[in-house]
Amino acid sequence: MTKPNGSSLDDHLDAEVARDASLADTAATIRALAAAAIDVSETVGRGALAGDLAAQGEHNSDGDVQKALDVIAHKRFMQALEEAPVAQVASEEAEDVVSLKPGAPLAVAIDPLDGSSNIGVGMVVGTIFGIRPVTPGTDVNASFLTPGTTQTAAGFVVYGPATTFVVTLGNGTRIFTLDRAEKVFRLTHDALQIVPSANEYAINASNVRHWDGPVKSFIEDCLRGTEGPRDRDFNMRWTAALVADAQRVLIRGGVFLYPGDNRKGYAQGRLRLLYETAPIAFLIEQAGGAATDGQARIMERVATKIHERSPLVFGSTEEVECVAKYYDGRQPSAGRSPLFGQRGLMRS
Repeated sequence: MTKPNGSSLDDHLDAEVARDASLADTAATIRALAAAAIDVSETVGRGALAGDLAAQGEHNSDGDVQKALDVIAHKRFMQALEEAPVAQVASEEAEDVVSLKPGAPLAVAIDPLDGSSNIGVGMVVGTIFGIRPVTPGTDVNASFLTPGTTQTAAGFVVYGPATTFVVTLGNGTRIFTLDRAEKVFRLTHDALQIVPSANEYAINASNVRHWDGPVKSFIEDCLRGTEGPRDRDFNMRWTAALVADAQRVLIRGGVFLYPGDNRKGYAQGRLRLLYETAPIAFLIEQAGGAATDGQARIMERVATKIHERSPLVFGSTEEVECVAKYYDGRQPSAGRSPLFGQRGLMRS
C-alpha cells in the first residue's frame, strides 16, 4: 500500500498495476487526466489574468450556457484522452458520445468543469471522471449504459487554494496534492476512511420550498439540534461545487444531499449519473462511506441515456442511512417542526 510520504501519483499507479495488471490501461488514462488537470489548474490559478473565464458562450448538452473555462477544460481533457487508451468519451460539454480510438478498451465519462457558477469569483471549481470498460458492439452509448459497479476507476480534481487529485482504482480512496514547483501530484491522504457519523450536512437550502417531505423533515430535525430527535447540533455547509463538498466529506465526514424536488425538470435532481454521481459514489464507498439516491445504492443504477440525472445522498454511513429512514417512514419524529411548514415561523 502506498504510504503518505509524498510519494507521487505515478508511484501509486505503478503499485496498482503491479497489484492487478488488468489496470494498466486505466492507469495510463489516469496519468493523462492528471497531466491535463495540472494545465487546467494553472489557468484557474491565474484567475482574471487568464482572461474572462466566466464569459458566456454556447449552450452545453444540458442547456446550460457554457463559460469560457468550461470550453477550455473540455478541450484540454479531450486532447489528453486522445493520447490514452480510450475509445469513447461522454462529456457534459458534448451532446453525444465522442468516439476517439476505435478498438481501445476504455470509456470515460467526465465533467470537465464542475462548479461553473463559481467561475469568475475566485471560488472552488473542479473536474469529475469515471472510467469504464468498453462494451463491444455498434452502439457507442452502450459502454455507458451499465451500472456504476463496472467502473475501473473514478476521481475528481479540486482547483482551490491547493489543487488536489482524488482517485480510486477499487483499492481505497486517496488524495494527491499538486506540488506546484515540480508539477507532480504527491500523496497527502492515504486510504481514507470516512467517520461513520458527523455533525455537518450540505444542501442548497434556497430550494427548501421545492423539497419533498422526507428531505424537509430530515433537515428540519437537523436544525432542531439538541431539542429535536437527532439529539445534537449540526452545521450546514454548501460550496456550489460538488468536488469541494465531496472532499470535505471524505476528510471530515458528514452528509451531502442533492435530492430531486418539485421544480419542473428537477424530479431527479440536477446532477448527472454517469459523470457526477456514479464516480463520486465509487470514491465514497471506497472510503467506507455510502452513496444513494435517497434510498437505493447509486453504484447499482443503470443509465438509459448519457446525460441522465440522479438524486444524490452521500457521506458518513449513519447519516446516509438516517436519510433513508425518512424516505421510508421509519423516522417517527420526522416532520413535527413547524419551521418549514405552511404556517411556520415566517408565516402568520
